[in-house]
Amino acid sequence: MSFLYEKSLSEIRSQLLAKELTVTEVVEACLKRIEETEPSIQALISVQAEEALEQARAMDEAGPDASKPLWGVPLTVKDLLCTKGTKTTCGSKILENFEPFYDAFAIAKLKEAGAVLLGKTNMDEFAMGSSTESSAYKATKNPWDLNKVPGGSSGGSAASVTASQVFGTLGTDTGGSIRQPASLCGCVGLKPTYGRVSRRGMVAYGSSLDQIGPMTRSVEDNARMLQVIAGHDEKDSTSVDVPVDNYLAALHREDLKGLKVGLPKEFWAEGLDAEVESACRTAVAKLEELGAELVEVELPHSSYAIATYYIIAMAEASSNLARFDGVRYGYRSDNAEDLLDIYVKSRSEGFGDEVQRRIMLGTYVLSSGYYDAYYKKAAQVRRLIREDYLKALEKCDVLVGPASPVTAWNVGEFTSDPLKMYLLDIYTISLNLAGLPGLSLPVGLGADSNMPVGLQLLGKEFDEATLYGVASLLEKNTEKLGAPAGL
Repeated sequence: MSFLYEKSLSEIRSQLLAKELTVTEVVEACLKRIEETEPSIQALISVQAEEALEQARAMDEAGPDASKPLWGVPLTVKDLLCTKGTKTTCGSKILENFEPFYDAFAIAKLKEAGAVLLGKTNMDEFAMGSSTESSAYKATKNPWDLNKVPGGSSGGSAASVTASQVFGTLGTDTGGSIRQPASLCGCVGLKPTYGRVSRRGMVAYGSSLDQIGPMTRSVEDNARMLQVIAGHDEKDSTSVDVPVDNYLAALHREDLKGLKVGLPKEFWAEGLDAEVESACRTAVAKLEELGAELVEVELPHSSYAIATYYIIAMAEASSNLARFDGVRYGYRSDNAEDLLDIYVKSRSEGFGDEVQRRIMLGTYVLSSGYYDAYYKKAAQVRRLIREDYLKALEKCDVLVGPASPVTAWNVGEFTSDPLKMYLLDIYTISLNLAGLPGLSLPVGLGADSNMPVGLQLLGKEFDEATLYGVASLLEKNTEKLGAPAGL
């Protein structure tokens, strides 16, 4: 028996438009699923049940609107996207009572498309983390095994959609925060090209790295969501005015003949778990079977990616988070005696350990006497990393490799050693430095861990359509994972 909440976004949309289901029925089913699963996975910071039901009843009364591509579909969104009149906490105590007065561009697009927003998902505080354990509110668990992490920083989003609480969700990706949790939880996650989706209304971590993207249970559903949120925003200087492809039309490839798939040798080297490599190699063999030509390529500067990323990201975080000073909005300490005390105590009490660590490191690399040695050098190496990708993509259409070197690890395993957790982002970070699109697709379960493994497809600028085409065909020719074993 298939439960209503297990259906795909595309199936639900079709049934809603055909009046086979009402929006109220669908929303109630999702809210019941949240009630059943939330105590164990802790994926959501807030749930807007009454507002969603009120919206659903109004939509049912008005009748289906086929012009709205997400009409009546329940979704969740990461809690660093501004939602008018609903708290946006960024997983931090410092913003625990912050209610934005406007919707982020991506949120406005979802609402215009007819989506029903059920809640805001848990996340690493200010998107700083790889396990969703640094949230000030709760630690999210992996739906496949409640003793494992879901990845991060969009772990709440990945867990929410994987557990079938909703049919799709939005995450953000600064150094792999969509693709890595998608891999660890077994869902589809896309980081678009930098500038493809407006960042307006997203609370910034690393302004030159952050991108908003969809997370879903199928490639088709993912394409539907990106189709809605992609596009130029004249109010965002980082938004690029490039025509948006028809992503749904790209899903109908019958084979991969004529397609060149690059295998960066650095992604298949020492440090990759055997069970992850085995699942990914099987998927690559399937790509070749479908007609793709495999080409080995090199990304020679990728070994510097982690050092480069953490210098740039922490420097940008130090600058971006300076606005949270206890004066204009957000948490203010009750024990402050003067202005300097307000700054020091509000930030010390309001920010968690990981955020404070990154602010201090970022401030250090930007300080007088160290800027040239660290930040300037990192910016130069970033250019070399981007050029490596562009050269590799001159020889092929897409690059493929694992999204994570390991499957999901135990809760608490790396909390006392943040450096080890930083190193686990080795396969995702360089793409953000290059500003290119990447998609993580589940390709099986690890032979030893029985946890999901994700294959990462990397593409050319603004060529998300090719990624969707390849991923959709591979998905159709790969055995589905089934329902998460932990629920």
